[in-house]
Amino acid sequence: MSEQNCLVANDWVCGEYLRTRSQELVDATVQHVGITVASVVIGVLIAFPLALLARHKRAFAGPVLGLTTVLYSIPSLAMFSLLLPLFGLSIALVVTGLVLYSLTILVRNILAGLQSVPEEAREAARGMGYGPLRLLWEVELPLALPALLAGVRIATVSTVALTTVGAIVDYGGLGTLILDGLDSDFKAQVLTASVLCVVLAILADLLLLGMQRWLTPWTRVAAGRPSRGPRIRRSAAAVEPEKVA
Repeated sequence: MSEQNCLVANDWVCGEYLRTRSQELVDATVQHVGITVASVVIGVLIAFPLALLARHKRAFAGPVLGLTTVLYSIPSLAMFSLLLPLFGLSIALVVTGLVLYSLTILVRNILAGLQSVPEEAREAARGMGYGPLRLLWEVELPLALPALLAGVRIATVSTVALTTVGAIVDYGGLGTLILDGLDSDFKAQVLTASVLCVVLAILADLLLLGMQRWLTPWTRVAAGRPSRGPRIRRSAAAVEPEKVA
């Protein structure tokens, strides 16, 4: 009876709310995760060629980094308003806005990772007959993974938070519940949805951190000595892993 009364009393913590609105919470969480994943994946697919362009064509580095920084500085409400004529009130509107916001972090980290690859590794690979594409995928990209994945982690956590802003067009996942709860002064809904957002951000960060550690074992110290870095099919065996920072 006391649990039922918590809804009537509009308590912040209410077990009856969790029981009666569980499906609503699950649906909002699934939408939140879906928007976040789609935004980050598309952001990486766009940021990678932009980072390559900035690295190979120095004349484009300034404009690319400057444009992504300007996009990140646009307030979310203004961003969605600018995109509204193109996408209407749809989930594509929210995803596009979040993709544009993620580019600042992703482009800079991918570019920093590629620039941190030791020149000795490139020269060793070229000496073994590696072409530009093979050099990129088998040498530069593996060595740039720490910075790249660090950027993905930051962008993901940031996107989890920014997804809530999509509530203004009714596609904000848990943000929609938060906004509705604030409008109706439904305390249990506001607190529960907010806590779930925090939990999602923490879980996403831990998952990506685990993936980063698994994909880049040479960045860890094992048994009190530096671990060996990735071998480039023996062509980069001469490259000391400790030089990869």
